Amino acid sequence: MNPTEEPEFLLPHYVTITRDPRTRLVLAVGGDQRAAGVLQATGGFTRHPGPSTHYHRLPVTMPVEQQRLGATAASYALLAAGYSTFLDPSLNVLATQDGDREAAHRYLTYLSELSRKTGEGPVLAAVLAEISAPETGVLPRLRDVLVSVWTSWGNQVPAEPRDGGPVERLMDVTDVLSRKTREIEELRTHAARSPSSTSPASPPPRAAASKGPARRPGP
Repeated sequence: MNPTEEPEFLLPHYVTITRDPRTRLVLAVGGDQRAAGVLQATGGFTRHPGPSTHYHRLPVTMPVEQQRLGATAASYALLAAGYSTFLDPSLNVLATQDGDREAAHRYLTYLSELSRKTGEGPVLAAVLAEISAPETGVLPRLRDVLVSVWTSWGNQVPAEPRDGGPVERLMDVTDVLSRKTREIEELRTHAARSPSSTSPASPPPRAAASKGPARRPGP
């Protein structure tokens, strides 16, 4: 194919299976009548009218783990049938959480070893940026997890007194973490300004010129 030509592809051959972040529904979009049959027979999806075309989704009463099993089974059946399929990783029962956890631990170990092995200001600043960078840093992501925890916890125990209760205390911890994250961002700026250990050292001060022995005044 000429690299300057636009490649040809068939949209009905693409199917996306994902969980809608707002409604938490497991949706399947794309495909043709044959793909619809695979979704319904293999994954338990049902057909629904949309604003421009029909789509498929799993029943809202289906347990979460059963939804993941249905979405995974449907995606692999579609792949076997020749469709290009995207499956939301959170729905893939074959994706091991242990592998993700080990990768996260390796990442933190790498940052720790990198910090110990170098005294370079720019390198240490880069490590602090990995920890505190907005949206993508370790601590902001941890803060997002804590926000999800106390939000869900608070919804489960709405009658709990807020002052001094466990949910309130977790909210306070999350707020402290947010403030400390911003402090680390400021410290990162100071680390970036630190002189590098490989920078040339300042020359030693010049020794004062030695004076010869004082001459006695002549007679």
